[in-house]
Amino acid sequence: MSLDDERNDGLFGGSGETRTRLPEGEGGDDVYGGARRSARPGRSSSRSLVTVVGVVVLLIAAIAFANRGGGEDSAAGGDAKKPAGSATAPSGEKPVGGKTEGIATGFAKTEQGAQSAAANYAVALGSAEMFDKAKRDAIVNTVYTPDEARKRQPTLDKVYSGKDFLARIGLNPDGTPPEDTKFVSRIIPVGTQVKKFSGDSASVEIWYSSLFGLAGESTTNPVSESWYTNTYELQWVDGDWKVADFRQKDGPVPVGRDQRASTADDMAEAVEQFGGFTYAR
Repeated sequence: MSLDDERNDGLFGGSGETRTRLPEGEGGDDVYGGARRSARPGRSSSRSLVTVVGVVVLLIAAIAFANRGGGEDSAAGGDAKKPAGSATAPSGEKPVGGKTEGIATGFAKTEQGAQSAAANYAVALGSAEMFDKAKRDAIVNTVYTPDEARKRQPTLDKVYSGKDFLARIGLNPDGTPPEDTKFVSRIIPVGTQVKKFSGDSASVEIWYSSLFGLAGESTTNPVSESWYTNTYELQWVDGDWKVADFRQKDGPVPVGRDQRASTADDMAEAVEQFGGFTYAR
């Protein structure tokens, strides 16, 4: 079984609104172009004031046009196609405040909360800490439902402690990297989407990039990049989302750019300097 096979077997692994109060004009019309109900006495205005008001009106119109979306199409563009997906946007909800064994917990019982849980749990399950017995047990017990954690732990222990497997990926029999090398195993979420949501259960897809390998001058397993999509089946257990099952498939894989690979020292230094995210979305 190849490394990718073992990874694919699942062993690794109200929106807020801003209200803006706009300035009123000095004459009988406001900056929106409508007449006010009670006009003030006429006042002479300079050319510079007229210019400033004109600029304000243009800015207001430009901002309104740029932020328009999701509503009815205008008469001029009624047949324009709407985008197939929408970008993740700030919701005004505060991120989770709790952590268990360094993993974000206490997610909201909402679609957004389920997506956050899936992204954070994927990061934990794909981390280098899974190669340490004590840390792996803590991750598994935090991420999975109690029943699923008990079922998976024996298999995970067998795989992660297998000498043949560890040798193939370049690690020592105890799971540590060779001298003068840095072991890298990270998942970088790119996006999530909810496939199903029904109160106490949710099915969430997460598309991510994975970095895996050893950074070092003499390694035969340099850090490489892979792309996967996981589908997490989540259940609401004891006030939080937990993983009941998940599936993995390859891709979507983007076309690689013509960039020169970094040196082993640069890669090892980057891993030391840039900590992984523990909260997503």
